[in-house]
Amino acid sequence: MGQQEFGKAVLEAFIARGDTIAGVFCIPDKPGTKPDALRADAQALGLQVFTFASLRSAEAAAAMRSLDADLGIMAYVLQFAPQEFVNIPRFGTIQFHPSLLPRHRGPSSISWPIALGAKETGVTVFRPTDGLDEGPVVLQKSCDIGPDETLGELYFNKLFPLGVAALLEAADMVTQGRHVEHLQDEAQATYEGWMHEDECRIHWASPLEHVYDLIRACNPAPGAWTELAGVKVRVYDCRKHAVGHFVPGGHKPGDIAAVTEHSILVWSQGGVIEILKLRPEGGAKTGAGEFARQRGLVISSGALAARGFPALR
Repeated sequence: MGQQEFGKAVLEAFIARGDTIAGVFCIPDKPGTKPDALRADAQALGLQVFTFASLRSAEAAAAMRSLDADLGIMAYVLQFAPQEFVNIPRFGTIQFHPSLLPRHRGPSSISWPIALGAKETGVTVFRPTDGLDEGPVVLQKSCDIGPDETLGELYFNKLFPLGVAALLEAADMVTQGRHVEHLQDEAQATYEGWMHEDECRIHWASPLEHVYDLIRACNPAPGAWTELAGVKVRVYDCRKHAVGHFVPGGHKPGDIAAVTEHSILVWSQGGVIEILKLRPEGGAKTGAGEFARQRGLVISSGALAARGFPALR
Protein backbone atom coordinates (compact mmCIF):
# COMPACT_ATOMS: atom_id res chain seq x y z
CA MET A 1 0.00 0.00 0.00
CA GLY A 2 1.52 3.31 -1.00
CA GLN A 3 2.34 5.77 -3.72
CA GLN A 4 5.03 7.63 -5.65
CA GLU A 5 8.67 6.68 -6.04
CA PHE A 6 9.10 5.44 -2.48
CA GLY A 7 6.19 3.03 -2.79
CA LYS A 8 7.59 1.83 -6.12
CA ALA A 9 11.05 1.27 -4.62
CA VAL A 10 9.61 -0.72 -1.71
CA LEU A 11 7.54 -2.88 -4.07
CA GLU A 12 10.55 -3.62 -6.24
CA ALA A 13 12.74 -4.38 -3.22
CA PHE A 14 10.35 -7.07 -1.98
CA ILE A 15 10.06 -8.55 -5.47
CA ALA A 16 13.85 -8.51 -5.94
CA ARG A 17 14.42 -10.70 -2.92
CA GLY A 18 11.79 -13.23 -4.02
CA ASP A 19 8.65 -12.26 -2.10
CA THR A 20 5.26 -12.72 -3.74
CA ILE A 21 3.14 -9.57 -3.97
CA ALA A 22 -0.50 -10.52 -3.40
CA GLY A 23 -1.86 -7.13 -4.45
CA VAL A 24 -1.20 -3.39 -4.50
CA PHE A 25 -3.40 -0.60 -3.14
CA CYS A 26 -2.92 2.92 -4.57
CA ILE A 27 -4.81 6.17 -4.39
CA PRO A 28 -6.84 7.00 -7.53
CA ASP A 29 -5.04 9.31 -9.97
CA LYS A 30 -6.37 12.86 -10.04
CA PRO A 31 -7.68 14.08 -13.41
CA GLY A 32 -4.96 15.71 -15.47
CA THR A 33 -2.06 14.29 -13.46
CA LYS A 34 0.44 11.71 -14.61
CA PRO A 35 -0.08 8.13 -13.36
CA ASP A 36 1.28 7.41 -9.90
CA ALA A 37 4.71 5.74 -10.04
CA LEU A 38 3.72 2.80 -7.84
CA ARG A 39 0.51 2.16 -9.71
CA ALA A 40 2.18 2.31 -13.13
CA ASP A 41 4.96 -0.03 -12.00
CA ALA A 42 2.55 -2.53 -10.43
CA GLN A 43 0.40 -2.61 -13.55
CA ALA A 44 3.45 -3.05 -15.77
CA LEU A 45 4.45 -6.04 -13.61
CA GLY A 46 1.00 -7.58 -14.07
CA LEU A 47 0.08 -7.29 -10.39
CA GLN A 48 -3.44 -6.97 -9.05
CA VAL A 49 -3.98 -3.25 -8.39
CA PHE A 50 -6.79 -1.64 -6.36
CA THR A 51 -7.58 2.10 -6.34
CA PHE A 52 -10.22 2.82 -3.73
CA ALA A 53 -11.15 6.40 -2.92
CA SER A 54 -11.35 5.25 0.71
CA LEU A 55 -9.91 2.29 2.56
CA ARG A 56 -12.79 2.51 5.04
CA SER A 57 -15.20 0.96 2.52
CA ALA A 58 -16.54 -2.56 2.67
CA GLU A 59 -15.21 -3.03 -0.88
CA ALA A 60 -11.65 -2.25 0.22
CA ALA A 61 -11.88 -4.73 3.11
CA ALA A 62 -13.31 -7.40 0.80
CA ALA A 63 -10.46 -6.84 -1.64
CA MET A 64 -7.88 -7.25 1.12
CA ARG A 65 -9.52 -10.45 2.37
CA SER A 66 -9.55 -11.88 -1.14
CA LEU A 67 -5.75 -11.65 -1.31
CA ASP A 68 -5.12 -14.05 1.61
CA ALA A 69 -1.96 -12.01 2.33
CA ASP A 70 0.57 -12.73 5.05
CA LEU A 71 1.56 -9.12 5.71
CA GLY A 72 0.45 -5.62 4.76
CA ILE A 73 3.17 -3.06 3.95
CA MET A 74 2.29 0.65 4.14
CA ALA A 75 4.92 2.61 2.21
CA TYR A 76 3.97 6.30 2.19
CA VAL A 77 0.19 6.04 2.60
CA LEU A 78 -1.83 9.25 2.99
CA GLN A 79 -5.23 7.53 3.09
CA PHE A 80 -6.65 6.60 6.49
CA ALA A 81 -6.51 2.82 6.93
CA PRO A 82 -8.89 1.60 9.69
CA GLN A 83 -8.07 -1.26 12.04
CA GLU A 84 -10.56 -3.61 10.41
CA PHE A 85 -8.59 -3.18 7.17
CA VAL A 86 -4.97 -3.36 8.41
CA ASN A 87 -5.68 -6.36 10.67
CA ILE A 88 -6.86 -8.59 7.81
CA PRO A 89 -3.44 -9.96 6.67
CA ARG A 90 -2.26 -12.99 8.65
CA PHE A 91 0.50 -11.04 10.43
CA GLY A 92 -1.27 -7.70 10.33
CA THR A 93 0.29 -4.59 8.77
CA ILE A 94 3.43 -2.50 9.28
CA GLN A 95 3.75 1.17 8.33
CA PHE A 96 6.68 3.43 7.42
CA HIS A 97 7.10 6.93 8.86
CA PRO A 98 10.10 9.20 8.14
CA SER A 99 10.91 10.40 11.66
CA LEU A 100 11.92 8.97 15.01
CA LEU A 101 8.47 8.51 16.51
CA PRO A 102 6.94 9.73 18.73
CA ARG A 103 8.74 12.88 17.58
CA HIS A 104 7.34 14.61 14.49
CA ARG A 105 4.09 12.81 13.89
CA GLY A 106 2.25 14.20 10.89
CA PRO A 107 2.60 14.68 7.15
CA SER A 108 5.70 16.93 6.85
CA SER A 109 7.85 14.93 9.22
CA ILE A 110 11.03 15.23 7.13
CA SER A 111 10.83 19.01 6.88
CA TRP A 112 10.12 19.87 10.50
CA PRO A 113 13.26 18.41 12.13
CA ILE A 114 15.37 20.48 9.72
CA ALA A 115 13.29 23.62 10.27
CA LEU A 116 13.58 23.20 14.04
CA GLY A 117 17.36 22.80 13.92
CA ALA A 118 17.55 19.10 14.83
CA LYS A 119 20.84 17.28 14.29
CA GLU A 120 19.28 13.82 13.98
CA THR A 121 16.24 12.14 12.50
CA GLY A 122 15.45 8.71 11.09
CA VAL A 123 12.71 6.28 10.10
CA THR A 124 10.22 4.27 12.11
CA VAL A 125 8.34 1.11 11.19
CA PHE A 126 5.28 0.73 13.41
CA ARG A 127 1.89 -0.92 13.72
CA PRO A 128 -0.79 1.42 12.34
CA THR A 129 -3.65 2.26 14.68
CA ASP A 130 -6.60 4.62 14.33
CA GLY A 131 -4.48 7.40 15.86
CA LEU A 132 -2.15 9.39 13.58
CA ASP A 133 1.32 7.77 13.70
CA GLU A 134 0.59 6.55 17.23
CA GLY A 135 0.98 2.76 16.96
CA PRO A 136 3.58 0.60 18.71
CA VAL A 137 7.08 0.73 17.21
CA VAL A 138 8.58 -2.36 15.57
CA LEU A 139 11.89 -0.92 14.31
CA GLN A 140 13.75 2.40 14.15
CA LYS A 141 16.83 3.55 12.26
CA SER A 142 18.49 6.93 12.85
CA CYS A 143 20.69 9.20 10.75
CA ASP A 144 22.31 12.59 11.18
CA ILE A 145 21.11 15.83 9.61
CA GLY A 146 24.08 17.69 8.14
CA PRO A 147 24.43 21.39 9.03
CA ASP A 148 23.81 22.42 5.40
CA GLU A 149 21.65 19.48 4.30
CA THR A 150 18.43 20.27 2.46
CA LEU A 151 15.12 18.42 2.56
CA GLY A 152 15.85 16.83 -0.82
CA GLU A 153 19.35 15.71 0.15
CA LEU A 154 18.22 14.25 3.47
CA TYR A 155 15.33 12.36 1.89
CA PHE A 156 16.92 10.94 -1.23
CA ASN A 157 20.41 10.28 0.16
CA LYS A 158 19.46 8.95 3.58
CA LEU A 159 15.80 8.46 4.54
CA PHE A 160 14.66 6.93 1.24
CA PRO A 161 17.17 4.02 1.19
CA LEU A 162 17.02 3.69 4.99
CA GLY A 163 13.23 3.38 4.82
CA VAL A 164 13.26 0.70 2.13
CA ALA A 165 15.79 -1.37 4.08
CA ALA A 166 13.86 -0.91 7.34
CA LEU A 167 10.62 -2.21 5.84
CA LEU A 168 12.38 -5.32 4.52
CA GLU A 169 13.98 -5.97 7.90
CA ALA A 170 10.79 -5.32 9.86
CA ALA A 171 8.76 -7.58 7.57
CA ASP A 172 11.11 -10.47 8.34
CA MET A 173 11.03 -9.73 12.06
CA VAL A 174 7.23 -9.75 12.16
CA THR A 175 6.61 -12.80 9.98
CA GLN A 176 9.30 -14.79 11.81
CA GLY A 177 8.05 -13.82 15.25
CA ARG A 178 11.31 -12.04 16.20
CA HIS A 179 9.96 -8.56 16.79
CA VAL A 180 9.16 -6.76 20.02
CA GLU A 181 6.62 -3.93 19.89
CA HIS A 182 7.31 -0.84 21.99
CA LEU A 183 4.54 1.57 22.93
CA GLN A 184 5.29 5.17 22.05
CA ASP A 185 5.94 7.54 24.94
CA GLU A 186 3.15 10.11 24.71
CA ALA A 187 5.09 12.49 26.96
CA GLN A 188 7.72 12.79 24.20
CA ALA A 189 5.26 13.05 21.31
CA THR A 190 5.09 16.03 18.96
CA TYR A 191 2.82 16.70 16.01
CA GLU A 192 3.31 19.17 13.18
CA GLY A 193 0.99 19.68 10.23
CA TRP A 194 1.75 20.33 6.58
CA MET A 195 4.41 22.84 5.54
CA HIS A 196 1.96 25.23 3.89
CA GLU A 197 2.30 28.87 2.80
CA ASP A 198 2.19 30.36 6.29
CA GLU A 199 4.78 27.92 7.61
CA CYS A 200 7.08 28.49 4.61
CA ARG A 201 7.18 32.28 4.81
CA ILE A 202 10.60 33.68 5.70
CA HIS A 203 10.59 36.02 8.69
CA TRP A 204 13.83 37.91 8.31
CA ALA A 205 13.70 39.25 11.88
CA SER A 206 14.18 35.69 13.14
CA PRO A 207 17.69 34.57 14.13
CA LEU A 208 19.96 33.77 11.20
CA GLU A 209 20.04 30.04 12.02
CA HIS A 210 16.24 29.82 12.08
CA VAL A 211 15.94 31.45 8.66
CA TYR A 212 18.64 29.21 7.18
CA ASP A 213 17.06 26.07 8.66
CA LEU A 214 13.62 26.98 7.25
CA ILE A 215 15.02 27.50 3.75
CA ARG A 216 16.79 24.12 3.91
CA ALA A 217 13.63 22.44 5.19
CA CYS A 218 11.62 23.68 2.19
CA ASN A 219 14.18 22.93 -0.53
CA PRO A 220 13.21 21.65 -3.10
CA ALA A 221 9.52 21.77 -2.14
CA PRO A 222 7.44 23.70 -1.41
CA GLY A 223 10.14 26.40 -1.26
CA ALA A 224 10.47 29.01 1.48
CA TRP A 225 9.25 32.37 0.22
CA THR A 226 9.71 36.10 0.60
CA GLU A 227 9.39 39.27 -1.47
CA LEU A 228 12.34 40.80 -3.31
CA ALA A 229 11.99 43.94 -5.42
CA GLY A 230 8.22 43.68 -5.00
CA VAL A 231 8.09 40.13 -6.39
CA LYS A 232 7.15 37.01 -4.44
CA VAL A 233 10.02 34.54 -4.79
CA ARG A 234 10.73 31.07 -3.48
CA VAL A 235 14.25 30.65 -2.16
CA TYR A 236 16.26 27.48 -2.74
CA ASP A 237 20.05 27.26 -2.62
CA CYS A 238 21.63 29.68 -0.17
CA ARG A 239 24.47 30.23 2.27
CA LYS A 240 24.50 31.89 5.69
CA HIS A 241 27.06 34.42 6.89
CA ALA A 242 27.11 35.29 10.59
CA VAL A 243 28.63 38.76 10.72
CA GLY A 244 27.79 39.75 14.29
CA HIS A 245 29.77 42.69 15.65
CA PHE A 246 31.80 43.13 12.45
CA VAL A 247 28.96 45.14 10.90
CA PRO A 248 27.45 48.15 12.71
CA GLY A 249 23.71 48.77 12.90
CA GLY A 250 21.56 50.52 10.37
CA HIS A 251 20.33 47.53 8.37
CA LYS A 252 16.83 46.18 9.04
CA PRO A 253 16.06 42.46 8.70
CA GLY A 254 14.70 41.89 5.21
CA ASP A 255 16.76 44.64 3.61
CA ILE A 256 18.99 43.69 0.70
CA ALA A 257 22.54 44.04 1.98
CA ALA A 258 24.40 43.42 -1.27
CA VAL A 259 24.15 42.01 -4.78
CA THR A 260 26.95 40.06 -6.41
CA GLU A 261 27.25 38.52 -9.84
CA HIS A 262 25.70 35.28 -8.61
CA SER A 263 23.75 36.14 -5.45
CA ILE A 264 21.56 38.45 -3.40
CA LEU A 265 22.34 38.97 0.28
CA VAL A 266 19.50 39.73 2.69
CA TRP A 267 19.81 40.85 6.28
CA SER A 268 18.51 38.63 9.05
CA GLN A 269 19.00 38.81 12.80
CA GLY A 270 22.72 38.25 13.38
CA GLY A 271 23.92 38.01 9.79
CA VAL A 272 22.94 37.69 6.17
CA ILE A 273 21.50 34.98 3.97
CA GLU A 274 23.17 34.77 0.58
CA ILE A 275 20.53 33.60 -1.89
CA LEU A 276 21.97 31.68 -4.84
CA LYS A 277 18.89 30.24 -6.53
CA LEU A 278 15.26 31.34 -6.47
CA ARG A 279 12.02 31.14 -8.42
CA PRO A 280 9.83 34.20 -8.97
CA GLU A 281 6.09 33.57 -8.81
CA GLY A 282 4.89 32.33 -12.18
CA GLY A 283 8.43 31.81 -13.45
CA ALA A 284 11.17 29.20 -13.52
CA LYS A 285 14.09 28.66 -11.16
CA THR A 286 16.95 31.02 -11.88
CA GLY A 287 20.19 32.23 -10.39
CA ALA A 288 19.74 35.05 -7.89
CA GLY A 289 22.31 37.19 -9.70
CA GLU A 290 20.36 36.91 -12.94
CA PHE A 291 17.12 37.79 -11.13
CA ALA A 292 18.83 40.86 -9.64
CA ARG A 293 19.98 42.04 -13.07
CA GLN A 294 16.51 41.58 -14.54
CA ARG A 295 14.98 43.66 -11.71
CA GLY A 296 17.68 46.33 -11.70
CA LEU A 297 19.08 45.47 -8.27
CA VAL A 298 22.62 46.86 -8.28
CA ILE A 299 23.52 47.29 -4.61
CA SER A 300 27.29 46.86 -4.47
CA SER A 301 28.92 44.16 -2.38
CA GLY A 302 31.65 46.66 -1.62
CA ALA A 303 29.50 48.10 1.16
CA LEU A 304 29.96 44.90 3.12
CA ALA A 305 33.65 44.59 2.37
CA ALA A 306 34.16 48.08 3.77
CA ARG A 307 32.71 46.87 7.08
CA GLY A 308 34.98 43.85 7.37
CA PHE A 309 32.62 41.30 5.81
CA PRO A 310 34.43 38.40 4.07
CA ALA A 311 35.07 38.81 0.36
CA LEU A 312 32.22 37.49 -1.79
CA ARG A 313 32.63 35.87 -5.16
